[in-house]
Amino acid sequence: MLKHPLERLRNSFSEVEDARAKNVSHLLIDIIVLAICGVLSGADSWVEVEKYGQAKHWFFRAFLELPHGIPSHDTFGRVFSKIDPKQFREGFFKSIKFIANLIEQHVAIDGKVLRRSHDKTNNLSALNMVSAWASKNRMVIGQEKVRDKSNEIVAIPILLDLIDIANCTVTIDAIGCQTEIVAIIIDSDADYALALKKNQLNLYETVKGLFDDPDEIEKRNCNYHKDINKGHGRIEVRECWATNDESYLNYIKNELGEWAGLQSLVMVQAERHINGEVSVEKRYYISSLPPDAENLLNIIRSHWGIENSLHWVLDMAFREDESRVRQGHAAENFAIIRHLCLNLLKKETTAQCGIKAKRMLAGWDMNYLFKVLSG
Repeated sequence: MLKHPLERLRNSFSEVEDARAKNVSHLLIDIIVLAICGVLSGADSWVEVEKYGQAKHWFFRAFLELPHGIPSHDTFGRVFSKIDPKQFREGFFKSIKFIANLIEQHVAIDGKVLRRSHDKTNNLSALNMVSAWASKNRMVIGQEKVRDKSNEIVAIPILLDLIDIANCTVTIDAIGCQTEIVAIIIDSDADYALALKKNQLNLYETVKGLFDDPDEIEKRNCNYHKDINKGHGRIEVRECWATNDESYLNYIKNELGEWAGLQSLVMVQAERHINGEVSVEKRYYISSLPPDAENLLNIIRSHWGIENSLHWVLDMAFREDESRVRQGHAAENFAIIRHLCLNLLKKETTAQCGIKAKRMLAGWDMNYLFKVLSG
């Protein structure tokens, strides 16, 4: 049994290699632990991590070696710019194993651009991270950087290979609707529900043509489900139609590519009533799941939660879009730290407040910091 919460961090990241020259002043594991605790406690930059460490020096010197005190912000930035993100991500994977036994019934894959992370001086674009979100656990379970001059289509298969998605349903926006990605999901013993847009024009038009024709919907014996939600002066009506009509599925298979495991064609219509104004939006999907409209609607709605539960929280509670960390690998490694901290803070449920307030509480109260780190 680990005797102290900080030992979990040491254990998780102990195999990260130090890329610096020998005879360094600060131990790598001390730097990593201080950075994670600092971000967990409200720090959003290397300067803030340094100030946090100085303010809590009396505390950390009892648990870390700190042979030359608290590192400077330049040291934090320089060290994290050199840490191999693949090794650092392995530490992340080890850490989430400590946090919870994951129930990955649904995994949402989505990308997010860190707006201020671009480096004009060195002609580097802003960091785009594709993340995997376990909606049942409300945790990040993996991430992969979109490499320069590449896109999410390349990053998503790499991410899927990094995480265990067996027996899960994977949802991805339209950019992930690719035959190669579908094959990876099916080969991993998982299912999928993928959004359709005009990047797959012929497939999109085929599915759209089916559901935009009321006679076709009736003819193809579509399964149907409807949800109505009311609150805060808003009414939202969501309807879902799904079918496994053989004539359409055979046409897609024979004419539009090999979409492995394809069982259902799906349309979701969202109708919103706000202050007397009505808006209607239709979205189209393909899925390897049976045409159970209620189940498919629930899964598709769960995917939308990644925006509110992950991306919005990273921006509002961690100020991710404002981060100017960009040197070397530092931006990617800092993003991994945020994901780890978000997981830890969501796992801790005794404090009845939001993520930003939890970060502040962890900075004020070392007992609460220990509770968060204990998972």
